[in-house]
Amino acid sequence: MIKREMYLKKLRASYDSELIKIIIGVRRSGKSVLMKQIIDELKEKGIREDHIIYINFEDYDYIDYTNPKEFNKYVKDKIKDKDKYYLFFDEIQNVEDFQRVINSFRATLNVSIFITGSNSKVLSGELSTYLAGRYISVKIMPFTFSEYFELQKSKHIEKNKDEAFLEYVEWGGMPQIYNSTNEQERKMYLRDLYNTVILKDIVERNTIKDVNLLNRVIQFIMENIGGVISANSITKFLKSDNVTSSLDTILNYIEYITNSMIVSKVNRYNIRGKSVMTLLEKYYLADLGVLQLKSTSIEKKTGGRLENIVYNELIARGYDVYIGKTNHGEIDFVVDNFGDRFYIQVADYLSSDEVIEREFGAYRSVADNFPKYVITMDKINYSRDGIIHKNIIDWLLEK
Repeated sequence: MIKREMYLKKLRASYDSELIKIIIGVRRSGKSVLMKQIIDELKEKGIREDHIIYINFEDYDYIDYTNPKEFNKYVKDKIKDKDKYYLFFDEIQNVEDFQRVINSFRATLNVSIFITGSNSKVLSGELSTYLAGRYISVKIMPFTFSEYFELQKSKHIEKNKDEAFLEYVEWGGMPQIYNSTNEQERKMYLRDLYNTVILKDIVERNTIKDVNLLNRVIQFIMENIGGVISANSITKFLKSDNVTSSLDTILNYIEYITNSMIVSKVNRYNIRGKSVMTLLEKYYLADLGVLQLKSTSIEKKTGGRLENIVYNELIARGYDVYIGKTNHGEIDFVVDNFGDRFYIQVADYLSSDEVIEREFGAYRSVADNFPKYVITMDKINYSRDGIIHKNIIDWLLEK
């Protein structure tokens, strides 16, 4: 088991805090494993097992406790003294009216609470109202390349980092995908994951009737990762394929898809105007492995895949990420770190003077002194004019 240190270190200082620890992420990205790693660390600190209460609401054994009154009673019956208890609730979105119950535990009991959810709306609505200023959240991603590479070493699999990276680009970072080396088994696993997300986190949650249309929208996004996508462009594509749908329906479907966290929406940032724009967003997949379920020539383009990997790495490292807009074009990523900023351009290879000019020249209209990077698969260092060039594999393996 790989210890997910980049997330644990964000949470350790709050293990005993009254702040509610919220871990969100797409299904099977490792939320339950992270919870169990936290529990192991608490036990190592001397916390008694009978003071740790864990419920996985995907487990049928706990189906009765998805009722808020039964949930409340079950937990309170487990608490026998006034010492601190540690409460772990996995896939909390399955509990009806969970926001009120969680807030009640926080307000009336001596507890430290950890919850996970596979829907970004866990952090919205009533929960954010009840818990304003009383929670911290961590978004967990599938394995980063460095975690995947560590996994390969732990299994004594002899691959150099270039070979490993090609496999990672092809299959993504879902932790369980590497339990098998059989291509058919891997695809079956990814198909099952995809269908579970579609059914449980999108169709059932939003009572969608036209599942075929939903799948078409997702497939369009998969074919255009790293490209500008709008509801209008999807509607036009569907119309060209003799499928008619309203703009409002497509907008709703995009929202449902991003809420499931299988896809992330990235807003634009006007670098000169210093403002976030909500038009012409880009979309990236939580994991590239699902592209195995789509085999058109469009999605095989390397550039979009590399952008996707860089985006997911930045999110895993805890940054806020935007698409940069300048007067003369676009910067792939504007990355914010509590007020500090840096910029990233991503390309597959700097294969010609024209490509070099395009990637480095994109920064010409960015007048500030924040760090600027160009990340590619090249092994030769093309750094120039204060702009840092990095090989993507080296960058992903940096501590």
